[in-house]
Amino acid sequence: MVIINGHIVDPETKLSEIGDVEILDNVIKRLYIRSKGESYSGDDADIIDAEGSYVMPGFVDLHVHLRDPGLTYKEDIKTGSMAAARGGVTTICAMPNTKPVVDSVETLNYIYDKADKEALVHIKQLSAITKDMAGDELVDMEAMKAAGAVAFSEDGKSVMDINLYRQAMKKAADMGAVVMAHCEDKDLVGKGVLNEGVASEKYGVPGICNAVEDVITARDIFLANDLGTKLHICHCSTKGTVELLRMAKRLGADVTAEVCPHHFTLTDADITEADSNYKMNPPLRTEADVKALIEGLCDGTMDVISTDHAPHSDEEKAQYFDKAPFGIVGLETSAALTFTALVAPGLMDIVDMAAKMSYNPAKVIGIDKEYGRIAEGAKADIAVFNPNEQWVVKSSEFASKGHNTPYDGKTLVGRVTHTLVDGKLVYKL
Repeated sequence: MVIINGHIVDPETKLSEIGDVEILDNVIKRLYIRSKGESYSGDDADIIDAEGSYVMPGFVDLHVHLRDPGLTYKEDIKTGSMAAARGGVTTICAMPNTKPVVDSVETLNYIYDKADKEALVHIKQLSAITKDMAGDELVDMEAMKAAGAVAFSEDGKSVMDINLYRQAMKKAADMGAVVMAHCEDKDLVGKGVLNEGVASEKYGVPGICNAVEDVITARDIFLANDLGTKLHICHCSTKGTVELLRMAKRLGADVTAEVCPHHFTLTDADITEADSNYKMNPPLRTEADVKALIEGLCDGTMDVISTDHAPHSDEEKAQYFDKAPFGIVGLETSAALTFTALVAPGLMDIVDMAAKMSYNPAKVIGIDKEYGRIAEGAKADIAVFNPNEQWVVKSSEFASKGHNTPYDGKTLVGRVTHTLVDGKLVYKL
């Protein structure tokens, strides 16, 4: 297969040139760069004409809830991978808060076996940190890593026992493993529902203050720095967290951080009706927080854009704010939201978008030698992205089982038109 006439974007080398990409088997065989007088001249290949579009490395999403096993009425491996393919996401990191929790090699093997049979994209599974995510006893971290767990996370909550968590961080450091942290002080959050301020007051529900996130972010950064642990902070939402990440990098801590599109495109003031599709954890924050997150993404403080794709049934999300579950879907809209909010206005260039969505997340989990790049010898995981396509989000047409998005009916700019995984076309618009 050959992709011709596209604007090739490689975040590792900063390549941003018109050219052709020749694919053989499951890898990129050769790049033909127009400015060097090169072009593909064969005639025996399947051709994708990408004129006017970006040819980007397939996106690597570090934060996805596939709900499999046990909650497959919300999502499963097949539908989650279909949603990923529609969004140009070629590698998914699945969170472990399933039923049962991914805390055993048996459950981990179930997921990988099912993914081998049903997934359209690459599935990388995380392990819980504690058994049943109860916060009382560590999983067998060595066994889980040996069986293929790509990182450790208690996503959906924090391990509040600091001594137990320190043990986990030490083990992770000794093994060279990654800890992905959901930073939320359990006692401070209480029964919080929406951001503390205009939203919580308007809808008469308990608020979630910024310190809920900031306090645990600081704790985790200092523990990681002390122990030499590779730490990744999930779904950052506050200006305080951005400053803490700046501090962490000044200290030389091995810490990275992600921001989700909903946290840099929406504020709590955008919740103009009682619609629980605006309820997520962490919650939508203020304009000052959004500004800080965007600045952090654009100046390199925040390394990664992930989705925290969290599908729920329509019935669950139809409940009022205090009853509905936290979370929204994001796999099918993340690239378009990032382009619309950051690249189109000139706040971020397309190379940096590819770095935040492909190369940097691949580096976090140590797969950047093969993934997250458009380079000769790299895996042929590719997203073709048309920056001129304007489209209206229609959640009823999602491949995901989840339709819970606050962007339904919104017009976005830029859309994935083709997705290749291991050199095979898995999605075409």
